[in-house]
Amino acid sequence: MTLLPVRASIHDRAAFVAAYGTVYEHSPWVAETAWDQHSDTELDTLDGLIAAMRDIVDSADEARKMVLICAHPDLAGKAAVHDELTVESLSEQRGAGLDQCTAEEFEDFQTLNAAYKLKFGFPFIIAVKGHDRHSILAAFRARTSHTREQEFHTALEQIHRIAGFRLAALI
Repeated sequence: MTLLPVRASIHDRAAFVAAYGTVYEHSPWVAETAWDQHSDTELDTLDGLIAAMRDIVDSADEARKMVLICAHPDLAGKAAVHDELTVESLSEQRGAGLDQCTAEEFEDFQTLNAAYKLKFGFPFIIAVKGHDRHSILAAFRARTSHTREQEFHTALEQIHRIAGFRLAALI
């Protein structure tokens, strides 16, 4: 287990939230709740911090989960074009090559984003680490056949993966 300078070295809530509040996209409430509900020893490893934050999200009501899901930007969407992504999302999307889409691929993303949102009521979410734009488009197409319940669950799982990658990068 990797020991972290989490609560043991961060002595106040504001500093903890500043350090870990961006792990869940536009949702500092996850880090705030982790600080409030968990002891130093529960948050002193990467695995412990990931588990605590995951449990907080999983324990939230459906409305709060939906707000969390909807806080995520469209992949290769308008926010990316207008340079409105968070630093983390921008880095992740660039890492998957989404900033290098051809005009046709960009149009595919726009069409799939719109169709997905119309069907499910929230944006398509995938942890892009380890993917490229081709595998993301393939996953996008495959997942449009799912039920809303399947996609709601999948979106949350992908958000947890993203958070795990972001926490690991911070450590």
